[in-house]
Amino acid sequence: MENQVVVFELANERYGVNITAVESIIKLQTITGVPQAPPFVKGVTNLRGVVLPVIDLRQRFGLPQKEATKDTRIVVVDMDGGTVGMIVDAVAEVLRVNDEAIEPPSPLVVTVDSTFIAGIAKLEEQLVILLDLDKVLTAQEQVELQTVPVT
Repeated sequence: MENQVVVFELANERYGVNITAVESIIKLQTITGVPQAPPFVKGVTNLRGVVLPVIDLRQRFGLPQKEATKDTRIVVVDMDGGTVGMIVDAVAEVLRVNDEAIEPPSPLVVTVDSTFIAGIAKLEEQLVILLDLDKVLTAQEQVELQTVPVT
């Protein structure tokens, strides 16, 4: 079977999410900080009249922070039943990936903090880390995200 994957870049690595979970990809826009929000929550933004929580994937994954560039994007995804924006360094492409090209992550690289890795897609010139969006945030972080005021 073939999967369509939206590939984005984060700290010189390539990550992918299933295209069915992606609602839209937008340029970085004004984000309003929210007091008492968890550290990985950058704030909220107005997306076509809807207030959208925005998370910083670099922060969530423990990667060094980087200034936004003209390529920085917000990938709007359905994450465990809620719509969330994820800040990424750049969106690269949409790829078709056969199931045979996907390997489960090695037990050596998966820890309690990285259970969000669904697999590794082996493509001709690259490896793409496939994310399980329902596990990118822990159950506790999902609860914290739901408490972010979006009024």
